[in-house]
Amino acid sequence: MSRQTILSRAGRILRRALLAVILVTVTPVIGLRWVPPPTSAFMLEKRAARLIRGERHKTIRYRWIGWGSISPDVRLAVVASEDQKFPHHRGFDFESIAEAVLEKDARGRLRGASTISQQVARNLFLWPGRSYLRKGLEAYFTVLLELLWPKKRILEVYLNVAEFGDGIYGVSAAAQAFFGKRPADLGRAEAALLAAVLPNPRRLHARNPSAYVRERARWIEEQMIQLGGPAYLRSL
Repeated sequence: MSRQTILSRAGRILRRALLAVILVTVTPVIGLRWVPPPTSAFMLEKRAARLIRGERHKTIRYRWIGWGSISPDVRLAVVASEDQKFPHHRGFDFESIAEAVLEKDARGRLRGASTISQQVARNLFLWPGRSYLRKGLEAYFTVLLELLWPKKRILEVYLNVAEFGDGIYGVSAAAQAFFGKRPADLGRAEAALLAAVLPNPRRLHARNPSAYVRERARWIEEQMIQLGGPAYLRSL
């Protein structure tokens, strides 16, 4: 068999493999543009971990709720807390990434600089961790989301799959668990409390907030006002 024939066959195999990867990854992203996610990779990981630990009595609380049933204050609070440039970037906040790298040089560790789009990609399709493989896949899925979903859909999904407490996913379950309310009825202070726990929802609590959570919530409320209120997201 000639070298040219071997290279030709290898090229065909590579093209088919690439096409298969694209189909396997693009198809669910397109489908989830309209269909509510029945679960997420992070929820599945949580269920598996609890089964391994024998914690079958602990349930995952998750119930999808549409954009129109979520308080505008909640929408704005998570943007003010997690990604203030969300309406304007294309999936990556390169300025924040550069700042995080500079801070790593000074302090020896890298702070988070993930956008909401990146967090949706990670929560829906990937696994916890900091490997280069996972970061590469996260970037790939982020690009897909930004290309195939409108910004409004990205934020809607984020509000439904983000973890707000141990095993509590989405603003619907969180509003009921912490405030006994529907997500449409949450005010600015309650929305800010929910957003304040997002960096570490397994250690920070909205029901009995620590001094740190209360201070962070106050900062988020200030940011919401500075951004101009819910009108900031009107263009989504």
